[in-house]
Amino acid sequence: MRKLLMATAAIMGATGGLAYAQTPANPSQGQLAAPYGAGPANWNNNNAWGIANTPSGSAAAGPLSTIYAPNVDAVPAPGTVVIRLNGRVEAELAGTFSNLNNSYAPGYKLNPVGISSYVRLYPGFDGLAANGLRYGASVEIRENFYGSTTYTTTPPGGNSSTSGNISAQTLFVRAAFTYLATDQAGIVRLGQGSGVLSLFDNCIFTTQCWDAGLGTLNGAGIADVGPSNASIPFVWINQAAAEVGNNKIVYLSPQFFGLDFGLQYAPSEGNAFSNASGSNPLYAAPCVAAGPSCINLSSGNDASRWYNQVGGGLRYQQNFGAVDFKVYGFGETAQKDNLTTGPYVKPSPTSGTAAIRYDNLAFYKAGTAITFANFTAALDYIGGAVNGQLQLRPTGGANMNAVLPGLTYANGPIVAGAEFGDIWSQGSQQLTGLTQRHEYEFALGGSYKLAPGVQLVGEYQYAYRHQSGFNFATNEPGNPSNPGNTVNAQTQQILFSTVLTW
Repeated sequence: MRKLLMATAAIMGATGGLAYAQTPANPSQGQLAAPYGAGPANWNNNNAWGIANTPSGSAAAGPLSTIYAPNVDAVPAPGTVVIRLNGRVEAELAGTFSNLNNSYAPGYKLNPVGISSYVRLYPGFDGLAANGLRYGASVEIRENFYGSTTYTTTPPGGNSSTSGNISAQTLFVRAAFTYLATDQAGIVRLGQGSGVLSLFDNCIFTTQCWDAGLGTLNGAGIADVGPSNASIPFVWINQAAAEVGNNKIVYLSPQFFGLDFGLQYAPSEGNAFSNASGSNPLYAAPCVAAGPSCINLSSGNDASRWYNQVGGGLRYQQNFGAVDFKVYGFGETAQKDNLTTGPYVKPSPTSGTAAIRYDNLAFYKAGTAITFANFTAALDYIGGAVNGQLQLRPTGGANMNAVLPGLTYANGPIVAGAEFGDIWSQGSQQLTGLTQRHEYEFALGGSYKLAPGVQLVGEYQYAYRHQSGFNFATNEPGNPSNPGNTVNAQTQQILFSTVLTW
């Protein structure tokens, strides 16, 4: 019996070895065995040279500038294409503590502890023709969440099974664009995707590199799992959805002695397919004739919309010995819609927002970043006729003035950082001429690369929102002379996350 058991164990061991070693992974079956690359290549080919990042990638720029280093993402050889399907999964545990956790409606209170998960997919391809033409397309797919799947809000109501969350979580397209480029002429991108600001700033100027891409102050942390009125919109807009989400044409020039420039144009705030394509063939198209459901209106019933967005900027990057220096400037404008379905109204706490007079969108941005000895000090600024995140400023309202200083340290598997945002804006349109909004926020933390494609993140955030006469609990303006109408939003959060990329 003992001999039989030993023989059986030997056979099983040999069989197991054969099972692992008999054949390599089969690409035709969707399998691939290869060393880990650079991770998600959603911003691949930002420029004409087929590299994944726009910073210089020099030794002086340090590890921060080579997170997506040149030629780590595969670059096609002449006459070939590289097909990509990168992805990202993040799962996090957060404690969010806010004065909005206790509702103005008696009896409601939020559990401050939450666990969340998120998936993103980045399909695309890059090609290089024999004549030097670079071309390709990229798509970014993200996950949607629907908050009312496990309960009903109409009496008698009742909690339902958690299985409802599964079917309610859907996928959506955040970006879909094509590009053509040559080393000599630059790159042209067409479709839904980043504008010049996001392409100029690969997370450096706005200090977004230190938390493994969660987003720092840009749509992460408090904005992810906290009460929505406690979250401060990322007004600097680099990599924000408001800057990425509409369809546009973007041109980036080649670099000349450290200088390059970019131009962009978008006819509306959305996708022209929205005018004539219904979501279901059984339903009529939304824009059967000029009307309120058309995406590209230049006049109508909502004066807060804008169209014909035009922007341009200049960037300079250079190494001075052991110091890497970067700076950029950018300006953007867009025309306002004309209100033609009714009269304009004077702003007041009860006026609504669609019929208030607005100014054309017109803002300016600038940023600088200096890297030395693995430290990067950065500063980003936005100002002008803009209100919040890429919204029109009401006529007579206060200008935007927002500054974002930050510091990042990158050394081996460790990246740490801190940033502080201070924002003055008009805020509530109905309170134009009465009060303006002041918001500030702070983030501190870092990430550790545990293994290729595996990063651990720890982060602390604090946010404060104030405008006299505005109630952030109900998201409504009131009479500024009545102190009871002012309810500020004050929030802090501690977050731990695992981020896996391929």
